[in-house]
Amino acid sequence: MKIHYFSSEVWEEEYVKAKLPNEEIIFHDGSLASFSDLSDSEATVLCTFIESKIGEDEMKRFPALKLIATRSTGFDHIDTAEAVRRGITVANVPFYGGNTVAEFTFALLLALSRRVIDADERVRDGAFSPIGLRGFDLSGKTIGVVGTGHIGEHVIRMASGFGIKVLGFDVNRNDELARTLNFTYATLPELLATSDIVTLHVPYNAHTHHLINKENIGTFKKGAYLINTSRGAIVETQALVEALRNGIIAGAALDVLEEEGELNDEAVLLTAPHPNAEAIKIALENHYLIEHPRVIVTPHLAFNTVEAVERILNTTIDNIKSFGAGSPTNTVV
Repeated sequence: MKIHYFSSEVWEEEYVKAKLPNEEIIFHDGSLASFSDLSDSEATVLCTFIESKIGEDEMKRFPALKLIATRSTGFDHIDTAEAVRRGITVANVPFYGGNTVAEFTFALLLALSRRVIDADERVRDGAFSPIGLRGFDLSGKTIGVVGTGHIGEHVIRMASGFGIKVLGFDVNRNDELARTLNFTYATLPELLATSDIVTLHVPYNAHTHHLINKENIGTFKKGAYLINTSRGAIVETQALVEALRNGIIAGAALDVLEEEGELNDEAVLLTAPHPNAEAIKIALENHYLIEHPRVIVTPHLAFNTVEAVERILNTTIDNIKSFGAGSPTNTVV
């Protein structure tokens, strides 16, 4: 197979080549969008990450394409309907680090609750005073876990260790899990109205787009905190901005932002012949979030540990091997 591998780090090349020694692999330092003129009539596999949008135009540039192997759980960056029309298989990494993302969720929560970033910045500025940095206990609080799958389950386990009461919401309830981990399922409105902290762990799709929105954000418990380590567009940016301005939401920790890709190339966004007004609006609102004193923003980092990345690579390599052997694994279409 001829493989184009995008968004690679230097060390990945040796790692991947060692495990796929018989394949022709071309590594690219950057997303597919960074190589808009690239085409290959012989390439059969694209190996990408979430920042590589793959739609009809991209697929046309690789007419022999048979497999898109994304190194992510989410696959909303791939036009799966177009892939089906072209007979292209799409494979993902369904599980790589439930504990990894859950641990980062609590890193963000603790940074919010104990003003860790504010404190660090103060000391770096030469002041060594705790005045104005009073936080709040997690013990005794209620956390609403939206999505009780592999990541949400780990979040619930960790929350129990802090003495936090857990409410869960999921379209597919797992009552046995609720009994085992001693948490209670609630409707989404009930969860939002009663949780001191709401953390999001659902996949991004048509049903979860703007799951948190202008219609329901006003129903949050006043003074609650929101954590999103899932996908940016699960939260309607304008709704979150207004909730922060109005004091409905006391603070937020966001590892993902709606239209986050635009932040990397705002000059292109703002000077395009036909600018996307909605994307520009969201990009500006994202700047408000980044500058807000009670909002923590990180660059899509929750997955990024040595162990998790190796698990991602190993699963992706297995997906490519199994496809080549005629027995595809972890296929989404």
